[in-house]
Amino acid sequence: METPVMKTRPDTDSRIALLEGRRGQVRETDGSPVDMACGKASLAGAVSQRACVFCGSRVVLYPIVDALHIVHGPIGCAAYTWDIRGSLSSGPELHRLSFSTDLREKDVIYGGEKKLHAALCELIDDHAPKAAFVYSTCIVGLIGDDVEAVCRSVTKLKGIPVLPVHSEGFKGTKKDGYAAACAAMMKLVGTGDTAGISKHSINILGDFNLAGEIWIIREYYRRMGVDVVATVTGDGRVDDIKRCHGAALNVVQCSGSMIHLARSMKEKYGTPFLRVSYFGIEDMSRALYDVADHFESAEMRAAAGELIREEVSEILPQLTAMRGDLNGKRVAVYTGGAFKAFSLVRCLRMLGMKTVVAGSQTGNKDDYNELAELCDPGTVLLDDTNPLELAKYIQEKDVDLFIGGVKERPIAYKLGVAFCDHNHERKIALAGFVGLLNFAKEVHASVMSPVWNFVPRKREARI
Repeated sequence: METPVMKTRPDTDSRIALLEGRRGQVRETDGSPVDMACGKASLAGAVSQRACVFCGSRVVLYPIVDALHIVHGPIGCAAYTWDIRGSLSSGPELHRLSFSTDLREKDVIYGGEKKLHAALCELIDDHAPKAAFVYSTCIVGLIGDDVEAVCRSVTKLKGIPVLPVHSEGFKGTKKDGYAAACAAMMKLVGTGDTAGISKHSINILGDFNLAGEIWIIREYYRRMGVDVVATVTGDGRVDDIKRCHGAALNVVQCSGSMIHLARSMKEKYGTPFLRVSYFGIEDMSRALYDVADHFESAEMRAAAGELIREEVSEILPQLTAMRGDLNGKRVAVYTGGAFKAFSLVRCLRMLGMKTVVAGSQTGNKDDYNELAELCDPGTVLLDDTNPLELAKYIQEKDVDLFIGGVKERPIAYKLGVAFCDHNHERKIALAGFVGLLNFAKEVHASVMSPVWNFVPRKREARI
């Protein structure tokens, strides 16, 4: 049977083989809306760049720094932790410790409920957390441990919220992990006192305080006259989450991970929400202006305008200087959520760079249509792609820079392509106006490094 193929560059005869089940998840922009087959489970055997359901849930919850996080499952699952990632805390560091019940063969046969109960009691006594999150992994879904019953028992015994996170596998995509995390947090929301919360108050949802980014954003809003009740979840606190339903507005930075919580709070407490991005001059400015417009405050909008003028005037000369070297360079972008990709395309365009490959793990049809409008004709759009496809399109499009996460880094380096980390592992702040300058410096240093003079050309390299 002939291998199904898809032409990716109309001006060449080069073709790339695609699995039949993947054909609808790869599109090339031509100026018209794209009909992306997205929002579905990863194709078996395609070696997706997505992670497991538990991984999605811990991305959301682990940055709550004064909570206990325990993985109920085999020890291997505990490798997914925040200890080596860039999420910073202004106080407790409990989120950097990874605990596990270390289920083994005997536990699979006889059950792990007693082991979980004992582990929770010991850890709560030792670390005095404000709450505890218990992550059920795949094996727990198979053996049928009643994790909720254990959590209720320990809650009554220890007097703190002990919350099950139903992050077992068999649910398809990473999105289910996000939903499981938000469902667990909703059990905290609404249990705290809202006295003293300003009418000009917000919660920042979906920022994980990588390299201290949430502190930058909080300071911007403070200068505008906006109070931040809770940061969910970067540098998060259990007590703040308990009272965050008293805020007047939810500002959602990572819609993929936090839209479930924002919608649940709107339904239960009537809290409106805005989708924003803190990457790049255009999106960062809009994030400030949109909050001011929501509160219908001319004074707040004027303060936002003055803040933007000050910050942009400070970084613009350096950005202009780097643009001269970067103009015309070709970039591939692959992110977890599509919303981040929008901002990256705009930032790269401001630096004179052209996005020729763009994709995400969890985008929806509206996301990909917006991405198609942002990108130039001929840009390849990828949904839930795999290493082979990424490598082939990077070669096909003669890419100079690949922006992704830790799983994409080896692909770039094997192909002799510069790489920038825009995921949870990074240690450099990229949000806000100062973050854009950091991003431009990293892009410039990566693309212009002389090391690329000593590696095989990208067209000739092989994975």
